[in-house]
Amino acid sequence: MKADVQLRRIFRIVFSTALSCAVTVGTAYATPSTQIWIPSTDIQPYKTFHLNIDSYVRTKKEPTNNVGYFGISDGSALAPMYLIGPTVGVLPFEKIQAEVGFDLMWGSANTPAGLDKYPFYGHFKIGTPEDNTWKPALAVGMYNIGMKKGDVNNGVYTKSGTDADIYYGLVAKTLPVIGRLSAGYYGLNKKASVASVYDINGVKGDDSGLLLSWDRTMSEISDKLWFAVDYQGGKNAYGATNVGFSWAFAKNVSVIFGYDIYNNKARAGQNTFTVQVDINFP
Repeated sequence: MKADVQLRRIFRIVFSTALSCAVTVGTAYATPSTQIWIPSTDIQPYKTFHLNIDSYVRTKKEPTNNVGYFGISDGSALAPMYLIGPTVGVLPFEKIQAEVGFDLMWGSANTPAGLDKYPFYGHFKIGTPEDNTWKPALAVGMYNIGMKKGDVNNGVYTKSGTDADIYYGLVAKTLPVIGRLSAGYYGLNKKASVASVYDINGVKGDDSGLLLSWDRTMSEISDKLWFAVDYQGGKNAYGATNVGFSWAFAKNVSVIFGYDIYNNKARAGQNTFTVQVDINFP
């Protein structure tokens, strides 16, 4: 408990510092290695240290007649989700790149499920960037690699776990005027309670689905302004449609403001507003 309180204090300090930096320094644009919700084909350059600080706040209370796996049935709201973590570029090559990192997460459905004690989630990505010819960008990776193993029996979670272990592949190409289009596919560990593939009645949802996105820097307005729409298919805790924009407050600091519409609220909870601070330390 004492360690968890300390981690929360560290989060608040870093978050406040990041927001302070975001409103006081410089100009330019920092590309995130995600879109709003789904992974992107962007990969952090070699030796670049990237820090993301994200929050997700519910827009409504949970209904009393639709419990979901997280056990909320009294009409109260799920706690906000807070996330902080580093990502580092690890390959010194131009045509093949890789990044590794981890996130610390607290809140949301993890709170009633008792999973805030296991906040560590790893991730990695490897891929090739697009060029000025026909060649698209390609990326494969995993994220939400949790440290607590879950289990399920006949559609009922018998052991809560954080090991969603989402794997994915993506292809992306930037087109003149239109912007960048991305498409891919993902799968996850259906035994992890955080994936919520099964609802409280043991009805199975999806343990895989499509990844789609459009994003574009709105240079007609400002090179600091970026818009995106992304989609993760599937009736599970991760399926969602997401819209948002980013503003670069400094050369190495940008903030995303977005809205997340979940495919199946019985498994994912009510929609959320998200604020995501991205900071690069070259």
